Amino acid sequence: MPPAWRRRGLWSALIVLVLALLFTLVWLAGRYEASQVQSRLERDATEAVGEVRSALTRNVQSLQALQFNEPAPSVWLADAHAFLREHRELLRIEWRDPAQKIIAQVETPFSAPVFDRFGRTNSQADVVQTCSTARRLSGPAYSTSYFVLLAEGLGTEVMELCLPLVTAGRLTGYLVATYSLQGILNELISRQLTRSQEISFTEGDGTRLAIRGQARRADRVFTTHQLLDLSGTTLVLRLDNWRGAPDLFPNVLTALVTAMSLALIAILYLLGRDMRRRLKVEGDLAEALAFRKAMEDSLITGLRARDLNGHITYVNPAFCEMVGFSAEELMSQSVNAPYWPPELADEYKKRQDIRLAGTAPPREGFESVFMHKGGTRIPVLIIEAPLINEQGEQTGWMSAFLDIREQRRVEELSRASQDRLQATARLAMVGEMASLLSHELNQPLAAISSYATGSTNLLREGRHTSADLELAMLRIAQQAERAGKVIKSVHDFVRRRDQARDAVTPHALFDAVMPLVNLQARKLSVQVQLRLPPSLPRVLCDRTMVEQVLLNLARNGMQAMDVPGISRRVLLLEVKRYNNADERQLVFSVTDIGPGIAPEVAQQLFTPFFTTKAEGMGLGLSLCRTVIEQHGGNLSFTPHTPQGTVFSFTLPLA
Repeated sequence: MPPAWRRRGLWSALIVLVLALLFTLVWLAGRYEASQVQSRLERDATEAVGEVRSALTRNVQSLQALQFNEPAPSVWLADAHAFLREHRELLRIEWRDPAQKIIAQVETPFSAPVFDRFGRTNSQADVVQTCSTARRLSGPAYSTSYFVLLAEGLGTEVMELCLPLVTAGRLTGYLVATYSLQGILNELISRQLTRSQEISFTEGDGTRLAIRGQARRADRVFTTHQLLDLSGTTLVLRLDNWRGAPDLFPNVLTALVTAMSLALIAILYLLGRDMRRRLKVEGDLAEALAFRKAMEDSLITGLRARDLNGHITYVNPAFCEMVGFSAEELMSQSVNAPYWPPELADEYKKRQDIRLAGTAPPREGFESVFMHKGGTRIPVLIIEAPLINEQGEQTGWMSAFLDIREQRRVEELSRASQDRLQATARLAMVGEMASLLSHELNQPLAAISSYATGSTNLLREGRHTSADLELAMLRIAQQAERAGKVIKSVHDFVRRRDQARDAVTPHALFDAVMPLVNLQARKLSVQVQLRLPPSLPRVLCDRTMVEQVLLNLARNGMQAMDVPGISRRVLLLEVKRYNNADERQLVFSVTDIGPGIAPEVAQQLFTPFFTTKAEGMGLGLSLCRTVIEQHGGNLSFTPHTPQGTVFSFTLPLA
């Protein structure tokens, strides 16, 4: 190791040790102060829980005193009123008989009656359960807290206390007190604890039920939780303390050590200033090289440099990743590069010789095929330019390579999509071709029937000759051949395709048909609503056929609403799971708000060639039902309330 590097290493190690010592001391002091704050917060939380528990116990004793000597209801009411004026945490006190019937009740004078809006019925179950627990424990029991909605959208979290009244071993009734959790925080916890802290009751997931205090800005929040165990329930008391992070110098010792360390660092800085000056030029050079290297490594375009002899002098990581070879394996390669496909090696060798002879390649580049180290063929676009040095002389060639596999994949998908669109167009014209087929076949079939009838008459009357019969048979054969040609022409146009079924998401099906649906919707002033839950499973189907079914049903729905008297035209497309959880199917539905389907039309709706449209062929719904049934599903329709029709079909899950 050179002396300069050794010196710099020693200086660096010394600086690191001093900084580590300084950081450790300051960090330990800060941790100690933070632990002290957390300990005080936990003590405060324990003290708060103790205050609440003691206050609740005293309240139980005071409530028991209300029933001393079995007072009359009027006396009890007066005593209860006085008790509520002294205890604001209580919202209501009830005296109940053993059957849970209210004998007397008192509301707090400091707020509106808590159960005025919805009555006591909604919380009756909680009271009964709590009193059952109290009866079983032979002592007071508390209910879990619940939310009570008040007027003007406000509300409060409350908790019930049930105290069984027993005289001579016999249950004579219950005393039910309704606590406000907010009142417990406000009245039963000393203000000293909440002066610089926030205290709250929370649920297990952290949701705050009641809170006292205000949040403050600070760099750090200290939090602690304490459980308030009561007979019948448990509350979580949370205490938050907002205060700044511990000071950088929490005590004199740390400040002294820090000052000495800073002085030592200053001395080290003065001693190392000369070294930094010498290394500045080297650092600038290294930074420039690193910047250029970072730019080259960040490119996704492969780069390759060759000298005038064809030897590879440079490749960037993108090129290595593209062909699967390391830079060491590619350097100095010229003849039969390892990424050339063997069957194209001779052609590439001739092209390289032409390039090295000085022939400039086209600026727009040319396409070629490389072979990955694993054997995969990679289509690439190559752009080459002369490599010029600082004297302006050409020293080789610089080539840029673009991986065009994704472009080829997109083009292939585009071609496949075009094929599907053409197949869909042929499927849509089946009805028209069927009508043409029936029209064209009428003439040859009628001629065949006429010739056959004439031949039969000649045979019966005995006036036939062999020439007459031969001519009739010839005419029949000619007409039969004509009918066959008509059928073959239609077969060539609409040929039967293989039923290749794929796992397709409902979102993909609707993405394919929504452009056509929206185009029709704009023409007919229809608002299209699409309801697709985000996590629908895939269905197994012939994608092209099902897309045509969706498109046909959507068009029928929009055309059904194209009648006078319907001002707001809405078409709803929806997908949901089958109602029966055992069925592995999805339900696709198309809902319109048109005039609906008359009973006489509903009976023939799926009949081939039956239509209610003047220009219709009557094959659309029949073909749709056939497609869905071939997939193992069912196509049906039901009336929609208040008006309209719902067409729905099912498809099996993949």
